[in-house]
Amino acid sequence: MQVKEIAVKETTAIRLLVEYLKGEGVEYVFGIPGGALMPFYEAVFDLGGITPVLAKHEGGAAFMADGYARASGKLGVCCSTTGPGVTNLITGIACAYADSIPMLVLTAQVATSSFGKGAFQESTCHSIDVVDMLKSVTKSSVMIPSGEKTGDILKASLRAALSGRKGPVHINFPMDFMKKTVRSCIVPSSKYRVIANQFDREAIKEASRELIHAKKPAILAGNGVNLSGAHEELRRLAERLNIPVVTSPKAKGAFPENHVLSLGVFGFGASLLAEKYLLAEDVDVLLVIGTSLSESSTCGWDSRLAPNKALIQIDIDPQEISKNYPATYGILGDAKVALKELNFQVERDMRWVQDREGITLQWIKEFKRANPRYITPEKMDSEEMPLKPQRVMKEIQEALSYDTALFIDAGTAVFWAFHYFSSNEPGNFFVNTGFFSMGHGTAACIGGKLARPDKPVVALVGDAAFAMNGMEVHTAVELELPVVWVVLNNGGHGMIYHGERMQFGGKFTTSVFGKRLDIAEIAKGLGALVFRAKRPGEVKACLLEAIKSGRPSVIEVDVDLREAPPMGHRVNTLEKIFAKEEVECLLK
Repeated sequence: MQVKEIAVKETTAIRLLVEYLKGEGVEYVFGIPGGALMPFYEAVFDLGGITPVLAKHEGGAAFMADGYARASGKLGVCCSTTGPGVTNLITGIACAYADSIPMLVLTAQVATSSFGKGAFQESTCHSIDVVDMLKSVTKSSVMIPSGEKTGDILKASLRAALSGRKGPVHINFPMDFMKKTVRSCIVPSSKYRVIANQFDREAIKEASRELIHAKKPAILAGNGVNLSGAHEELRRLAERLNIPVVTSPKAKGAFPENHVLSLGVFGFGASLLAEKYLLAEDVDVLLVIGTSLSESSTCGWDSRLAPNKALIQIDIDPQEISKNYPATYGILGDAKVALKELNFQVERDMRWVQDREGITLQWIKEFKRANPRYITPEKMDSEEMPLKPQRVMKEIQEALSYDTALFIDAGTAVFWAFHYFSSNEPGNFFVNTGFFSMGHGTAACIGGKLARPDKPVVALVGDAAFAMNGMEVHTAVELELPVVWVVLNNGGHGMIYHGERMQFGGKFTTSVFGKRLDIAEIAKGLGALVFRAKRPGEVKACLLEAIKSGRPSVIEVDVDLREAPPMGHRVNTLEKIFAKEEVECLLK
């Protein structure tokens, strides 16, 4: 059935933009108003259907839009006025770009008649060129050239954001064009963008044969599985062929970690099971899905990861295939589409297979029983104070329901969660490892809660990350959003502290606060319900009470700074890089 275009006889350019956002199902726009941006807020108010969320900093607004997009699978929208409002957005936009998160960034611009004249907060090509500045962190960064071109620019930008490898796009809107009368029509999204359903049939056939006849296969699932919603297709393939599954850190939980075939995370904070299996150098066929095989997901590009027979790589972006490891078979396409067809092909091919030589389910069970998963599992039951982070992770695990959305901020919290927390429900574990931006999880969880109002949302953050975007707790308080922040307070930047200690023998320390932050008092001042957890058992008790309260809550947890997280691969990579640079300098 043909979809009719919705005619708009006459409107304003900015109202046309809002109508397109509504057509994409946008519910919230995150930002901070400013004089040049006010026509947009007026249009949002007049047309209804979209709720503006007032952030405390534009960076927080971008992170919230990112979190909303991650948790909902829809377009996130953030906005700012001209000048410094735009530059404050950059880190949040870059984070979304690195992790392929669809986002529309709307920024205002001074009137075209004042370009180059030193207008208040001008950010054009005549001064601080924000359009050019954002080109490297977006799929598209453009200025509206005239009111009449608004519809064309919007369609092109939304198509870029939501097609292929998704990501943020930027539209810069001169204020004198916003209220300009235009004649246009709203084109349904199905007419200006399409969903990619293509795949390479021959490569799929080869991949099926390799996997069926593999003696020791493995699957490394990346965040592309989450972005495409390919969880069921992944599970079906793994179970059909008894293939052990590891995930990249960012894709943790894309395959349930309590499944018999799961070996956990490989890379940053890796499971010992995943390392032992993948780095044994006898994996013959490795299927890689939706990951670029970057430092964080390869234990620092460990050469032992390369299989001895065939590497099959599925990715929606052709530039990622064979980028770091040569692929025997590269399959270009959406993970869900490619895996669905691969499953069909496996069923076709299995009709002609009588005896497979691959590993059995019993072998996998024995392998998991014979080898440890955690580095120091005994510390998960430690009664020591300050609390061991391993113990904290165990208590969080016991307190959270299976459907809780957990946002992890950058820092030691990431490594503790990767290694000691088990994510057993796909699509509920959120972390930004593409750009590893501190402060992301602290704010993104608010967008996540707006995307999933009926589900518990918890953020695990460090005190240093909280210091960067903790003011956004006030945003949750104003919106009466029952988000819970669990703040690991170790008195500084724990990850940097341990890096200094491991690399330089502790001869200097630049990462510890001179005065410890009183997280609970800060949160109390922002209007949140606050808790302090200092003794074993208190994290679980506080978390259960905070979730039950139905209020924005902050739990300050006193943790042991001296306890080093499982970050050895990151330190080893740095050591190799520094050593190489030193050698190169000596040779000059």
